[in-house]
Amino acid sequence: MVGLSRRGLLAGMGSTALLAACSNGIGSGGGAQIDARVDATQAFLEERYPGTRDLAARSAGVLYMPLITEAGFGIGGAYGRGALRIQGATVDYYSATKASIGFQIGAQQYAHALFFTTPQALEEFRRSPGWAASADIRYATPDQGASIGKETTELDPVVALVFGQQGLIAGATLSGVKYTRIIP
Repeated sequence: MVGLSRRGLLAGMGSTALLAACSNGIGSGGGAQIDARVDATQAFLEERYPGTRDLAARSAGVLYMPLITEAGFGIGGAYGRGALRIQGATVDYYSATKASIGFQIGAQQYAHALFFTTPQALEEFRRSPGWAASADIRYATPDQGASIGKETTELDPVVALVFGQQGLIAGATLSGVKYTRIIP
């Protein structure tokens, strides 16, 4: 039988922490992968909804979240990564984390874009912790999707567009989303 000393345990924990720090994402190519997904999402959005091309051109910046995965059964959550583009160039990468509670069941994937129509709105988003709270009733099927409700990000001068829903989710929830700047 092998005994585990306190010194051995601390050395093992320290080694684990050191190895975990080695995978911090810097130089991993994650940024290129996110940019490729954002390019495809932007092309799909402009092809499917031509008016978004003009909206993006008039906006101070656009946050594209190409893939958000959401699931819920009473308590739900969602996560995705994307990029903030200013004048067509990526300036920052963000993750979106969503938590929800209420009557809900199902899972879905979708994309969304936030159009910052004024420089002040963009600056406020980049400086703030990035919370956007909402209460909504929603549904999504592979053929159609809709949201009845008002998110704080849907008010002028920020336009939110959710599109490309796939999956099946239904419910009435109270939820919050947090956008966090990341290094992919």
